[in-house]
Amino acid sequence: MTETQSGVEADRELKAKLRAVWALGNYTAVATEIISGLGPVLVQACNITDRDEVLDVAAGTGNAAIPAAETGADVTASDLTPELLESGKRLAEARGANLSWVVADAEALPFADGSFDTVISCVGVMFAPHHRQTAAELVRVCRPGGRIGLINWTPEGFIGRMFASMKPYAPPPPPGAQPPPLWGSVEHVQSLLAGRVREFWAERRTVRVDRFATPEEFLAFFKANYGPTIAVYKSIAGSPDRAAALDEELMALVRRFSAGTGGTAMDWEYLLVTAHRA
Repeated sequence: MTETQSGVEADRELKAKLRAVWALGNYTAVATEIISGLGPVLVQACNITDRDEVLDVAAGTGNAAIPAAETGADVTASDLTPELLESGKRLAEARGANLSWVVADAEALPFADGSFDTVISCVGVMFAPHHRQTAAELVRVCRPGGRIGLINWTPEGFIGRMFASMKPYAPPPPPGAQPPPLWGSVEHVQSLLAGRVREFWAERRTVRVDRFATPEEFLAFFKANYGPTIAVYKSIAGSPDRAAALDEELMALVRRFSAGTGGTAMDWEYLLVTAHRA
């Protein structure tokens, strides 16, 4: 087997593992019950209208794609995980939204150069393992002068800290894979898009999460529904002490982020980015 063949096979195996992780649990519950407000924020920030052809990359169940379609835009939602797209189709049908759903790898999008007026991703592309390759694809499929809009969790925010807490309990990442929350760093995103965009704008914002009455309720919900959390706990299923330790770390994180709210409400920080392709 040549080095090139070996690399292709390794990438195929990595993407298969990623698909399997995101097919675990019930991401639809996370998207609709916890972070449903993020998609409309991104659609508004990108000024999407019925004149636009839009691609949502790593669209999941359509958190941003469906609100974009509801403006009358011509929307394509793409994702690596077919199960998420199937859930998105059902959500869109229930809301009367019309859009296309395409299984696609964010690092090798099956679309021609400059195909879309607006290219967006809402806490999606950050989970593709090779950041520079992913950023190049976002730019490539956007027409010159078109808009690129991103929402990603920050390293310092709740989800970024949650991934940091889970990292010691998870299997080591594959060679060359970069941590997802880096996409929530202004400097990192600027470096990925440098020389390819103009009018780069970024702002840290928060989304209020008040779905959970207790840290224990949060933990149960994420262990049942959120693919990355489920995958980490599966990897330590044979070590009850480690699983219990991770339980305590995640519940302590909830307590820290909800301190001072008079309950368990949390403000999860994200980075909103917009730019125009050069």
